[in-house]
Amino acid sequence: MTSLHVLVGTTKGVFILDAATWSVRGPFCDGWPINHVIGDRASGTIWAGGGGAWSGAGVWRSADLGATWTLAKLTSGEMDRWAAGDPDFAAQIGWDDTPPPFGEQFAQVWSLGRSGSRLYAGTKPATLLASDDDGESWEIVKGLTDHPSAAEWNPGAAGLTLHTILGDPGDDERLWVGISAAGVFTSTDGGVTWERSNALADPAGTPERDHPGGPGDGETGLCVHHIARAADGRLYQQNHVGTWRSDDSGATWRDITAGLPSTFAFPIRVHPRDPEMVWTIPLNGDSEGRFPPNAAAAVWRSRDGGSTWTDLRAGLPQQACFFTVLRQAMAGDEQEPAGVYFGTNTGSVFASADEGESWREVARHLPTILSVETLTLD
Repeated sequence: MTSLHVLVGTTKGVFILDAATWSVRGPFCDGWPINHVIGDRASGTIWAGGGGAWSGAGVWRSADLGATWTLAKLTSGEMDRWAAGDPDFAAQIGWDDTPPPFGEQFAQVWSLGRSGSRLYAGTKPATLLASDDDGESWEIVKGLTDHPSAAEWNPGAAGLTLHTILGDPGDDERLWVGISAAGVFTSTDGGVTWERSNALADPAGTPERDHPGGPGDGETGLCVHHIARAADGRLYQQNHVGTWRSDDSGATWRDITAGLPSTFAFPIRVHPRDPEMVWTIPLNGDSEGRFPPNAAAAVWRSRDGGSTWTDLRAGLPQQACFFTVLRQAMAGDEQEPAGVYFGTNTGSVFASADEGESWREVARHLPTILSVETLTLD
């Protein structure tokens, strides 16, 4: 038998939901802010990346479905400075005075991803890290850090964050990352070299966006919010000013926003087998509150690669709904039919067992939800 678990990263640690009963366990990881949690079906290992100014950045790991955790601490925070000058406080928290490997280079881990046997982590400010020992030790992927465009990267509203890491199941050397606000980058040699991947497929036919981050100069706009890969290799992107599809592994992008109620959203999810089926959750705008249009929640689904869109509302709040769904807070499983899940900044998790046709709230009153992923165990 298989068991399905929903992994939830929040501002107060990791929570694990058992889909059989929707029981909630947590918080784990000492209550750290956790930006992203992922799991590995083959081994059952869970990794959680996060941190902040107080704790410094790190990646937590559990090999027993959350019962115990170990921390690979990557940078130092205010807690370390306090402990270094106060032996009583150091003893109280069990402080380890071993210097972290990256000093104070970054404040948080924002994203995690796996390609083959290698584990990757994205940080704030934007740096890509790689681990070949399941997260015990890490090194900087210098090919991205030293990219010729790095001096031009500008922070988005949440800072300069590397928030999306995608691998190719058929090619461990191919990677995509998303950086706000520097755009999409592609590597075909395991991160040794990178190409910016933001070109418009049809510059003349792309609608104008009345926004400084909108498409122009032959590019989509660089404040990418999330990227998802379809089973046939197509990519879908949700960015600051629209929804986009790439039919050539990210080399060029087509605008598929028409039919959605707004150009602004954070998450995007693709069906595990059907590359034409994609889900997103539009919000009412950059400066209008970032909640569902008309304060009525809907997940929008396309069955034709973004040519047309349908709103799915059954079971979702249709009045006075002011939550936000963040970029990493939407996930899916590989069941038949496919399940879809999302978490809100108001602490609710919604689940659909029928590809979005209907929804139910399976957890509530959690801390602010930053990420949602699934883990299926045999």
